[in-house]
Amino acid sequence: MDKRIIGLTGGIATGKTIVANYLATAKNIPIFDADIYARDAVAIGSDILRAIAGRYGQEILLPDGSLNREQLGAIIFTQSDERQWVESLIHPYVVHRFQEAMAKSASPTLVLVIPLLFEAQMTDLVTEIWVVRCSESQQLQRLMQRNNLTPQQAQTRINSQLSLEEKAARANVVLDNSSTPASVCKQVDIALAMTTTNKL
Repeated sequence: MDKRIIGLTGGIATGKTIVANYLATAKNIPIFDADIYARDAVAIGSDILRAIAGRYGQEILLPDGSLNREQLGAIIFTQSDERQWVESLIHPYVVHRFQEAMAKSASPTLVLVIPLLFEAQMTDLVTEIWVVRCSESQQLQRLMQRNNLTPQQAQTRINSQLSLEEKAARANVVLDNSSTPASVCKQVDIALAMTTTNKL
């Protein structure tokens, strides 16, 4: 039997974590997260972190030798060329980790949480795409609160991704997280019960 591999994505701060946690705890579905693999990619001593330090200087590192994420974010969210360069190092590593994890799992259903599913061209890893969305004003407020950003900083990060409209148009399932967590979890129940046959 072929695996059902759900690609869970959406805009930044739209509620992917709520959905992923529900799938893991209430449905006991294995969750593999691109953000975790991306953090592993730049672990202290890694080749990728050395390459980043070689490009931006030792000041891109914290005193303990780890990546200064805030400083790197200030660079890549305002300079698309630099963002593409960093992603060209990290994305192949993330894809490899996903492939390893999927090969080892015996579960018939898996969820890959990939914020940049479309932007990183990772759609071929999954059999269906779920997009979590909310209103633009909610997304901005949630991101500002979560990351302690100014409105301009938050909007710059949102603008670095495909719009929610574009992502929703390419999804097999759209989950509306503009209300309550309970509401979006009900939508997850319905989506899980569906057998998605749409071609990506």
